Order: sequence, then C-alpha cells, then structure tokens
Amino acid sequence: MGILDHKVAVITGSTRGIGKAIAHEFVRQGAKVVITSSSNANVQAAVAGFPPGTAFGFVCDVASTADMEKLVAAAANRFGRIDCFINNAGISDPFRNITDSDPDVWGRVIDTNLKGTYNGCRAAINYFLRENIPGKIINMAGSGTDSGANTPWMSAYGSTKAAIARFTFAVAQEYKQAGISVMLLHPGLVRTNMLNTDNPTPELSRQLATFSTILDVFAQPPSVAARLAVQLASGWSDSKTGVYLSALNGRRKKWLLFSYPFRKITNRIDRRTY
Repeated sequence: MGILDHKVAVITGSTRGIGKAIAHEFVRQGAKVVITSSSNANVQAAVAGFPPGTAFGFVCDVASTADMEKLVAAAANRFGRIDCFINNAGISDPFRNITDSDPDVWGRVIDTNLKGTYNGCRAAINYFLRENIPGKIINMAGSGTDSGANTPWMSAYGSTKAAIARFTFAVAQEYKQAGISVMLLHPGLVRTNMLNTDNPTPELSRQLATFSTILDVFAQPPSVAARLAVQLASGWSDSKTGVYLSALNGRRKKWLLFSYPFRKITNRIDRRTY
C-alpha cells in the first residue's frame, strides 16, 4: 500500500532525469503514471522500465496547445481519470551571454518551459473543472525562482523559472475556490543532461572550475525532489494551494555546505548524470 494508491499522474518530460525519478517514485507509492517526451523511442524505452500496467507513454510537444489537450484526453481514456498533472518538461539555453546567443534557441527555451507550463495547466484545469475533480498541478521551479537567484549566461532558463513561479501563484488564486491545488516544486540542483559539461561553451570553460565546485557542493540525486513531489500529490496537500516546496531550502543548503569537506575527503560526492 502506498500513499498514492489509485491515483493517476501525468508527468511531462519524464523519460529521464527528474521527471523519470518522480514517475518511478509515484509508481512505488501506488500511482499509475503517464510518461511523455517528444521522442517516441525515449517514451517506449522509459515505459518498458515500469511494472506492467503502471505506465502509459504518449509522444507530444509541450509547446503545442493541441498536443497538451490530446495528452489529457489520452491519459484519461487510458486510466479512467487524472488526479495530478506535473509540468516537468524543461530545457536550458547554452552557457552564453545574450550577445552570443542564438535567438531561435533562446525562444525555444521560453516555448518549452513557460509556454509548456501554461499549456499543461490550461489543459489539466479544463479537465478537472469538466470532471469536477479536485485535481493537483505541480509546476517546476529552478534557478531564477527565488529572490536574488540570478542566472547569468543562462538568461532564458532563469527567466522562465522566475515567470513560472509568478504564473503558478497567480493560477493558484484563480482556481482556489474550485478546489484545484496549483503548487510549485523546486527540485534543487540535479546533475542531468541539462548541466552536462562534457562539451562546454567558451564561457562555461572560463567558469568551469567554479561551476564544478558548485555542483559538488549542492547537487543532489533526483530522488530528493521525487519524494517532495509525492508529498505534494498526496493527501498532505488536500485543500491547499499556492504551496512551494524546495529540495534546496535554507536548511538543506547549510547541511550540504557543512558536509561538503567530509564528502570530498571520503569520496562520497555523487557525480552521476541522471
């Protein structure tokens, strides 16, 4: 028995990294999940890693309003209902200043992260209202969300995360009386492909030593964020909205900073890419 028994969750961008970890933790807690990506091969490979009958795959582009509406319809048709929708899909711009950036790449980050979150929320809320379900939506925060958390050389990514936070709290107020919970989760710093340093840009090469140290100190496995996502999707958040949980809150930051010398000396720094 798990705390998410009989629940159904749609998780965008869930074939790897944080989204995949959340999906597996949801299934361990009794939920069924819908796995999504823009790549059919990635979706099929990810679904194969779940127990039979617990995961359904759907290929979509979160930047497409029509695709998000089709995703909700397909998920509800497959599992009979949707209880939770997690807008996890996200990309980042390369580590460059804006004068060296590609405007098309910069725009794709906005389309995927911010517009994708809007599309997911819109489709999910329309479904919850139509079916009279007190559903839950979890949007993903990140660097740029908290006050003073600037993101130089990743201006598109940081801008989307700041905007997603304001958007989340606005929508939470809009649908508070409808019983729909709209919440924000900061997954912390996780070594995903988004933070891969194998082929650094010239700017990242100049900052690589500092960047690598920051990762060693503060990076955590995605399981930390996954457990918080379960908490938000569980009965703990019933009748709550506008909730913000962070896997890298003040207390956690202090612990990671304090423990860093010991983890370094004992070779206990996790440098895996998830």
